Amino acid sequence: MRKIALLSDTHGTLDERFIRHINECDEVWHAGDIGTEEVAFQLLALKPLRAVHGNIDGQILRAQYPLDQRFILEEMPVWIRHIGGYPGHYESTVHDIMRKDPPKLFICGHSHILKVQFDKRFQLLCVNPGAAGKYGFHTVQTMVKFIMEAGRIRDMEVVELTRK
Repeated sequence: MRKIALLSDTHGTLDERFIRHINECDEVWHAGDIGTEEVAFQLLALKPLRAVHGNIDGQILRAQYPLDQRFILEEMPVWIRHIGGYPGHYESTVHDIMRKDPPKLFICGHSHILKVQFDKRFQLLCVNPGAAGKYGFHTVQTMVKFIMEAGRIRDMEVVELTRK
């Protein structure tokens, strides 16, 4: 059993109000647009970090974090990519890969819109945790927590913070 803290689009700031939620988890996953090395270091100081780079991330973050993370955890194939889309509207390269080798859990960011959707076509759960950072059009900062166990996801929870 692994408890996951999932965030995206921090854009260079990690709100201290998220830290207690991250500390309740075993790992933190970041779906891109980390923004600064400092945010990555803050997350790494709290928990093991799995992350991908996003479109605003510079060369240093791109060198540390790949475009894609694909792995199996708790018997579940996972794919994280910053720009991915959602069921019926995947980015074209994502759609091509989905047809050949879909995961069971697909995670992306970029839109700043929190969305959890089951994709009937590819039989997978698609999760966008919204935006945890303070920059962008969103008025609520969000992250998602969930438990992975024996090929299943359970106890999914959305953490919402009003922007300061």
